[in-house]
Amino acid sequence: MTDYAPPKARLEIVHADEFLVAVDKPSGLLSVPGRGEDKADCALSRLQAAYPDALTVHRLDMATSGLLLLARGKDMQRALSGLFERGEVQKRYIADVWGEPHPDAGEISLPLITDWPRRPLQKVDHEIGKPSITRYETLSGSGSIARLALTPLTGRSHQLRVHLAETGHPILGDEFYATGEALAARPRLALHAERLAFVHPGTGAALDLVCPCPF
Repeated sequence: MTDYAPPKARLEIVHADEFLVAVDKPSGLLSVPGRGEDKADCALSRLQAAYPDALTVHRLDMATSGLLLLARGKDMQRALSGLFERGEVQKRYIADVWGEPHPDAGEISLPLITDWPRRPLQKVDHEIGKPSITRYETLSGSGSIARLALTPLTGRSHQLRVHLAETGHPILGDEFYATGEALAARPRLALHAERLAFVHPGTGAALDLVCPCPF
């Protein structure tokens, strides 16, 4: 990653209480600090200015926008991380992709592993890749472009991006996995984390967070 120039707008707080904070991370902003002082600006550091006890629970790719959940304190970090590890967090992403998938709903199951010579890229590897499953549903389509709702059933790095590209429907604007018209069709990665739903570890109540898609 070069020439890191994150958006300067203030982070929008979607939900905050004594246990956790959820923000709408814009595309172009790192979730956590990258290597080097020039990549210190990130969602975590910005949030810690207002919530010094904020800690990372999960991450979104720099180019992905949407809901990013952070814990307040180590006990809540462990509790929330456990929810993600056990698959007890419902996640929904919105993506605009090249072409319309057939069938218009289903699951993509392709094992993934880091493409070490080209990292941070990931690749499909049927011998040593880790099991990775994405559920998709077509919301609308116009022939060359379709809007999908995506639910990752596993949490591999770049999972949604690789799975869609491998099935011939790369996410628009994806500088890593899209080419030609699909890459040029959007000025940013057309991927947004729209929804997180889970049982709040601090209160025991159901928490359903939604952040409308900006594209």
